[in-house]
Amino acid sequence: MNSVSPVRREEVVGALRRGTVPHSGLDLFAVGLERFESVLDKELGTVTAGGAGFKAVRGEYGAGKTFFVRWLGERAKRANFAVTEIQISETETPLHRLETVYRRLTERLTTATQPPSALRELVDNWVYALEEDVLAAGEVGEDDEDALNAAVTTLLEGRLSEVAATNPGFAAALRGYHRAQAEGEPAIAEALIAWLGGQPNVASAAKRYAGIKGDLDHFGALSALKGLLVLLRDCGHPGLLVVLDELETLQRARTDTREKGLNALRQLLDEIANNQFPGLYLVITGTPAFFDGPQGVQRLAPLAQRMATDFLPDPRHDNLRAAQVRLTGFDLDKLHDLGVAVRELYAEGADHSQRVRSRVDDSYLLAFAEAVAGELGGKIGIAPRLYLRKLVDVMDRVDQNDDFDPRRHYSLTVGASELTEVERGAHVQRVASADEVELDL
Repeated sequence: MNSVSPVRREEVVGALRRGTVPHSGLDLFAVGLERFESVLDKELGTVTAGGAGFKAVRGEYGAGKTFFVRWLGERAKRANFAVTEIQISETETPLHRLETVYRRLTERLTTATQPPSALRELVDNWVYALEEDVLAAGEVGEDDEDALNAAVTTLLEGRLSEVAATNPGFAAALRGYHRAQAEGEPAIAEALIAWLGGQPNVASAAKRYAGIKGDLDHFGALSALKGLLVLLRDCGHPGLLVVLDELETLQRARTDTREKGLNALRQLLDEIANNQFPGLYLVITGTPAFFDGPQGVQRLAPLAQRMATDFLPDPRHDNLRAAQVRLTGFDLDKLHDLGVAVRELYAEGADHSQRVRSRVDDSYLLAFAEAVAGELGGKIGIAPRLYLRKLVDVMDRVDQNDDFDPRRHYSLTVGASELTEVERGAHVQRVASADEVELDL
């Protein structure tokens, strides 16, 4: 394994210790995703060249969909994409309220060097890039601030002419932000960044200053997304990866909310197919029931047609270029390989690396994987989270105690309180005596 910085290693191991998916460093222990790499990289390359793309990721609960999209996000960031991940929910982020989806998009916008929300840094970088372009033309001197600001404003409007035709407010807000920065009005500049990010209830004074009215609505959000893509491109980010996670929640929504959400998704796919969002790569996740069941995609025939994908019995023969790709989850071999990768990552930064490797050897990892899967009724597909959490706990004990032997001193116990809802449904309840068995009489 290549050398990993202590900070990056601890971030990954710390997340696994808590039972969560790390936000970075997933490439360090990604298992079974190698076959997706070339296709996804090629699709990201198409987006980089000015195209747009879409991919649906399907898998049962515990199949690794969240891990997959975050792993993809890391690959996208290495290609200098901006990335955002949005959890769809009926109450907080309903899919049909595109203005809310856009707001979440900007709140969680990240790049390889900028954490959420990166919107203000991106706008500042964009204005700086415009200034550099103006100065490079040689027609305005760096010391002539008034002429420089005027030239930047002209260039700004030229760059956003297409967006301004459908959403004049977006260009006006950027113009107002640039002017507020030049005139020393930080409060107004901050308010206009909030407006650009789709935040509601922006101060009226700031909107009057920029000459804009109201907040971003459903249709304005789509235009704002086009404007954001222009900003990213001019800042050196060739694309934006947008992940809409957990779309299966639409199945449990009210009928009107579900219908509107599915139609909004169809609208987005049509816009992408027509290349209305150059630089956008949209990824959605959902369970097979969402894609194939009567309360999901199949409920809207035009959407079902756009996402139709044939799956053969053997997943090895899947067409990874199709609209949908499926994750089949883990088998015992993959779970063991995952344990090996995490052990090596942990041991590289352990105080007693050789002790960790010798006492948590490959045979122990295999037996441990079987034991964890057994606690979950043999459902290996949902075992990785719990397996890694327990494994880090074992290695912590080995690293801290020179007399600790996990084969003699560690007994695997799993409590309901540490399990997710899906894991609890599979958990094998064990009783100490016949008196503890509940009978339904």
